Amino acid sequence: MNRRTFLASSVLAAGALVVPGCATSTTPAFTSRSRRIGPNDTIRVAVIGFNSRGQDHLAGFRKLPGVKVVALCDVDRHVLDAEAQRAAGLGETVRTYTDVRKLLESDDIDCISTATPNHWHALIAIWACQAGKDVYVEKPVSHNAWEGRQIVKAARKYGRIVQTGTQSRSNPGLREAVAWVQAGNLGRIKLVRGLCYKPRQSIGHVTAPTPIPPHIDYDLWCGPSPHQPLMREKLHYDWHWQFVTGNGDLGNQGIHQMDIARWVSGEHAISPAVFSVGGRFGYQDDGNTPNSQFVYHGYRKAPLIFEVRGLPKSKEFQNTTWTKNMPDYKGAQIGVVVDCEGGHMVIPSYDSAIAYDTAGREVKRWKEGADHYANFIAAVHSRKPTDLNAEIEEGHLSSALCHTGNISYQLGKKLGPEAIRDRLKDKPGAEETFGRLAEHLAANGVDLAGNPAVLGEFLKMDPHSERFIGNRQANHLLTREYSKGFEVPARV
Repeated sequence: MNRRTFLASSVLAAGALVVPGCATSTTPAFTSRSRRIGPNDTIRVAVIGFNSRGQDHLAGFRKLPGVKVVALCDVDRHVLDAEAQRAAGLGETVRTYTDVRKLLESDDIDCISTATPNHWHALIAIWACQAGKDVYVEKPVSHNAWEGRQIVKAARKYGRIVQTGTQSRSNPGLREAVAWVQAGNLGRIKLVRGLCYKPRQSIGHVTAPTPIPPHIDYDLWCGPSPHQPLMREKLHYDWHWQFVTGNGDLGNQGIHQMDIARWVSGEHAISPAVFSVGGRFGYQDDGNTPNSQFVYHGYRKAPLIFEVRGLPKSKEFQNTTWTKNMPDYKGAQIGVVVDCEGGHMVIPSYDSAIAYDTAGREVKRWKEGADHYANFIAAVHSRKPTDLNAEIEEGHLSSALCHTGNISYQLGKKLGPEAIRDRLKDKPGAEETFGRLAEHLAANGVDLAGNPAVLGEFLKMDPHSERFIGNRQANHLLTREYSKGFEVPARV
């Protein structure tokens, strides 16, 4: 089965699906019921999805003065009941829901915070805006680029405060470092490189559908995505590695660093040109997102290159200390490197940065964190979206850079290493990046001559319309077909 056939079959498997843009109704799914919040009012928050990242949401909001967690929602009854018991132990009175639609009908919730799987992010955020609730939505804010713009439209139409979960934007150390390099203290920026070198082992392989336990409402878990049998061992978390629900590590961990990279670049639109190179190497499993990849965004001022590596330094570590032996680039594994005429800056974490001159001598260092949830709550009180450090449009643009990179990959074809190198010669930094990727794969026993990488489609985009130029297949993948009853609205 080739890549195009797989894409078509994976989204059509559910049968009854709706194509975005075909809906005729303009009536919101919910009636806006927001209250006027005074400066001394307690903000009432509902948290949706907390089997993983949502636990941080709960902890973050619980520690803020003037904030109260009043409702919980999760489609896994075991997860929901366990958290309800924990809340009772903390003295909280919370209502519990498995269906987010029931939660959004409540009049006594001011904000929702969601950390569901990616394929639910946009629909929950839009429904919440329609219901008159402010939103904290995890990264990436969308499962595809079109969805992200729809959230932005909903936030504007309904006057809602919508924060993206890219917490680096709130950290003073990083904010100062970005301003410093943008001011030209290291000269002109030549290239910005994001890094996601994070260990990712096989998710296994099944030959028959995995049974869904009775305590999980699988129809609600699927929601907007096709309601098809579970063809992997684990329902939770490993959804990241199948395109039908996830976006690979580019959209999982990498969105944080992609956002920082775009922030440093000072770019406020989707890139006008993009391509990707990569594949899923080192094992055969039920995942179909690349574990080794780079994406090239051809911004006019300076290219933005993003690298994903899920394999360790070399094959000897695959069966022993995989997680402790990942490669790095200029001292960073999960971070950003900014190459400038007068030196470079390394951003190795969410709240720190180090600047070096051309001789490699340290010039300046920053490190200071802050509370991203507190920034959201402050904006809920002020009613000013400009008070947000990661307002939804910023989240949409950074998420879209991940999505367009994956679209290039999905439309690509396998080519030998020399053929790929030949295509990269006129792209600054691309050939060198591919060379390091090939060396890393060779160290893990992967010969690209015999097991070729995918060279993605070279795509051009109109950043204003957020549509690809002259490529219908690519434009088709900017959105998806939705399961009936869970359509992301074409008109919010």
